[in-house]
Amino acid sequence: MRLYINIDHVATVRQARLANEPDPVRAAVVAELGGADGITVHLREDRRHIQDRDVRLLLETARTGVNLELAATSEILDLACELRPMQATLVPEKREEVTTEGGLSLADPAQVEVVRAALARLSAAGIRTALFIDPNEAAIRTSRELGVDAVELHTGEYANATGAARAEQLTRIAGAAALARSLGLAVHAGHGLTYENVAPVAAIQEIEELNIGHSVVSRAVFTGLEVAVRDMADIIRRARLV
Repeated sequence: MRLYINIDHVATVRQARLANEPDPVRAAVVAELGGADGITVHLREDRRHIQDRDVRLLLETARTGVNLELAATSEILDLACELRPMQATLVPEKREEVTTEGGLSLADPAQVEVVRAALARLSAAGIRTALFIDPNEAAIRTSRELGVDAVELHTGEYANATGAARAEQLTRIAGAAALARSLGLAVHAGHGLTYENVAPVAAIQEIEELNIGHSVVSRAVFTGLEVAVRDMADIIRRARLV
């Protein structure tokens, strides 16, 4: 199980004042010291948090892998092909959303062709590719048909549910992970995962990577980032031993 730390919200604090601190690139260094296996950033079209400068410096300084999240229809695709991060994850993006609200709409043939073209460009640049999708069979099978390297299962509905509904969502994620792995796809997961709800997801053996950001950055306000990353990594690794 790999833990990738999303440092977007370090940049969110910086952009609130349009200042120079806190620097998300420095945060990436500290996260790596805390045991992060990689760093994730989402370079949005509206540049609400991460900036082009951040991505360029991060790719020069990170000692682990960098996963760049981006929309399939933006000029950011050009930047990704220029900078060539280890991995690019295509995600849906809306200007009015606070955070990503769900997986890519792969039921829409027009959207599928946009994604197909983006994946072709990324693959031609030597970049490992992933799609952020909802944990359902149709999206997984379409992802396989598109030839992507990995899928990242959206865990937001699981995170927002309680009681029996949460258990149902966990079963849904586990089934989706098993199907994706059986089709030869690498399986990642993320969105809304916290110190309180991550262990059951981390225990799903088919999932090999988790992307977590907001909860870790939130805890870091009180504990410091290195400790916050180390605490999350410990929970995830213990879950794999159950």
